[in-house]
Amino acid sequence: MSSTRIFLFLLSFQLLLGFWKCEISKKISPNKLIFVPAPEENPTTDEKVALGKQLFFDKRLSLDGTVSCATCHNPQKAFTDQLITSIGSKGQRTERNAPSLLNSGFLKTVMFDAHLKTLELQVIVPLQEPVEMGHNMKKLIPQLRAIPAYQEAAQRIFQRDFDAYVLTRAISAFERTLVSMDSRFDSFQKGDKKALSKNEQAGWKLFSEKLYCTQCHPAPYFTTFEAANNGLYVDYGKDKGRFRINLDSSDIGKFKIPSLRNSSLTFPYMHDGSMENLENVINHYAKGGQKHRLQDTRIVPFQLTVTEKNQLISFLKTLTDTSYLKNGY
Repeated sequence: MSSTRIFLFLLSFQLLLGFWKCEISKKISPNKLIFVPAPEENPTTDEKVALGKQLFFDKRLSLDGTVSCATCHNPQKAFTDQLITSIGSKGQRTERNAPSLLNSGFLKTVMFDAHLKTLELQVIVPLQEPVEMGHNMKKLIPQLRAIPAYQEAAQRIFQRDFDAYVLTRAISAFERTLVSMDSRFDSFQKGDKKALSKNEQAGWKLFSEKLYCTQCHPAPYFTTFEAANNGLYVDYGKDKGRFRINLDSSDIGKFKIPSLRNSSLTFPYMHDGSMENLENVINHYAKGGQKHRLQDTRIVPFQLTVTEKNQLISFLKTLTDTSYLKNGY
């Protein structure tokens, strides 16, 4: 074969390879390529996720059959319910706002009090919380085991009867697939400078350089995963946050710092849903908080023009990624 033919062959092969890569990238969401850590004893598998998804949307997990996990964590609302506080079993109101479950697989601790170490442990809490799903595990498990599809899946996937282990491992495995890291901001960070408008880029510069936002909300997760007192109140009243876990007075007013990803969809804001929009949130921090005696020292007053405030909000909206909806929720 002549050198010219070899060159043309190699060129054709490279072009074809490039085409294949392009076609594959179109079909596979970048979120599917992101590694989500899982406990060694509960590796994520397709079958486990499928079972967890069924359980997540099953209202039979609540005492009166009116509430599922998806009731408070609705996929159409970025896995929140966009209510100030959620409506649980028997129409009861929860104490706190429902946080998004998107990217929960990356969490170092779970719950607003940042005290549970794994998603597996978290699953049990709403199931037995009287104002949420209101059930009793000793009664719930036999009921779910009596459902042929669940018992068969437990035997096939876990080689055991349906029990609390199966329930918590399956739902947490499903939750780890809820990845939302393919926003316009992510494209911008990967080198697509046209992904953000000039205003949005100006907002990112304010967020990351002028203000102290990244001290608590650094990229890529836009949270430090820590609990902090953001000075929401001078007196936190009945709900004193992490204090209720260990009764440590230094923990009064500490709540886990939420991720700002999809924040344009996860309103209302704060642990109690007390702020209805992003402008109110920015105003709170611009004021320097309410000056609680244990308020985080990173929160200090700042000034923004109307234009800068709009730029900051525009940037926050670029953190929205709803590609997860393509998974058929």
